[in-house]
Amino acid sequence: MANIEIYTWQSCPFCLRAKALLEKKGLAYVEHRIDGDQTARAAMSKRAEGRTTVPQIFINGQSIGGCDELYALDQSHKLDNLLSA
Repeated sequence: MANIEIYTWQSCPFCLRAKALLEKKGLAYVEHRIDGDQTARAAMSKRAEGRTTVPQIFINGQSIGGCDELYALDQSHKLDNLLSA
């Protein structure tokens, strides 16, 4: 099973939408809530190649971007391939 990590803010609508897709697909994930934690946000940004927006999603250590990128991968049927790799 793929290792999925998602950096979120509790009330972020894009974070909620991304988590909903993962849950709909029955995927387990580790959530890193970084609300108001600038140190955690800086660490996320470094890991996400400079991106500072949430959510930031990683699959098997690879940054895939945020909510829009997650949905685009799913719609193009590339998400399942990435999860099974």
